[in-house]
Amino acid sequence: MPPELTYRYCLLRHRFRISKIRTQAVTAGRMANDLYADAVRRWPTRFVAFAALPLPHVDAALQELDRALGLGMLGVTITSSILGRSIADSAFDPIYEELNRRGSVLFVHPEGCGAHSHLISNYDMTWMIGAPIDETIAILHLITHGIPKRYPRLKILISHLGGALPMVLQRLDSQHVWEAPQTPELPSLAARRMWYDIVSHGHAPALRAAVDSLGADRLVPGTDFPYQSGDLLYARNSGLNEEDVVKILDGNALTLLGHDVIQRTKREGISGRAL
Repeated sequence: MPPELTYRYCLLRHRFRISKIRTQAVTAGRMANDLYADAVRRWPTRFVAFAALPLPHVDAALQELDRALGLGMLGVTITSSILGRSIADSAFDPIYEELNRRGSVLFVHPEGCGAHSHLISNYDMTWMIGAPIDETIAILHLITHGIPKRYPRLKILISHLGGALPMVLQRLDSQHVWEAPQTPELPSLAARRMWYDIVSHGHAPALRAAVDSLGADRLVPGTDFPYQSGDLLYARNSGLNEEDVVKILDGNALTLLGHDVIQRTKREGISGRAL
């Protein structure tokens, strides 16, 4: 194994059913973040965390964002849609503005709503196919509304290789001109402003498609524990060159999360798997 793959950490993130009821959302968010902050305090060389936000309550979310980042968290997690609302809804701009100001991470995970389609959720496909469709829709909302370009210091991380994005990227470039002419830049350029974890249940062809479409420098490790099957470090046996494998399993996280996270681990002499 290359020496660059020696020092590793585990990233904690929480996804829970957001609530229309403000008090419930705030209580759930604070509870999750306090648990994660405690884990990071107890095992600082093993864990870092993303915060949960009490959305769709933006004012409360901004307060919890400030509190959680003050506890040392590296960013926040949101779902691919928020109670049926697009994450590109202008109501959520204050959250992106604050994360952009801080240079923090926004991690987007499927809501598990079957893209709000009964043709998915009523046919037992919510996670098999609904999750990647959720992500693909969310990414397109971000791109067509210019979120990645408007907030250049906001580090947007999408799970599961970005859903279907690697397969449809050229289609987006070709068709956005007449279907979504308000899109401020080529979708492929906007897509390469974001990062993607490599959870694909060990499917090497999907990983290679993501590398070809998005670039090896935009991919980071992911586990999807306990749902993903197969080798969590399958990139090693995916047919990619060694330089790209090192980037994906180690180096890119330095850029995304910050060198100080890895340096903290190195100072304590901890080694392990980068997941």
